Amino acid sequence: MAAELHVELVAADRQVWSGEATLVVARTTSGDIGVMPGHQPLLGVLESGPVTIRTTSEEAGTIVAAVHGGFISFADNKLSLLAEIVELADEIDVQRAERALERAKSEADAAAERRADVRLRAVAAR
Repeated sequence: MAAELHVELVAADRQVWSGEATLVVARTTSGDIGVMPGHQPLLGVLESGPVTIRTTSEEAGTIVAAVHGGFISFADNKLSLLAEIVELADEIDVQRAERALERAKSEADAAAERRADVRLRAVAAR
C-alpha cells in the first residue's frame, strides 16, 4: 500500500490545489468519508461541507476548503474532488461570511445559510 495519494481539488473556474496527501475527509450524500492511500475505488456526490486534506508537506500542513456541490472519485491512489465552488479557508473573509449568514437567516434563505455556514466551519477547522 502506498503511503500517499495524489489529490486534485478543482472548482468549475480554477484548479484550487494539487499535491500529495495522507488523508482527505469530505462530505458526500452518503455521509462523511475519509480517503487514505489504498482506499477502494469510489465515485460519489459531494455535499456542501468542509474538505480537509492532510498533505505530506510540512510547509503546506493541512488544507481546509469550503466545498459547495460536485463529485469525488478515487482510483489508483488518485483522488479528484470536482466542485462547483471551492473556497480555501485562508481565502474566506470571516466577517463577510458572518454577515452573509445573518442575511440568509433573516431572509429565510436555507441554501445561502448553508453556504455561509460551510465557509465559517472551514475557517474554524483550519
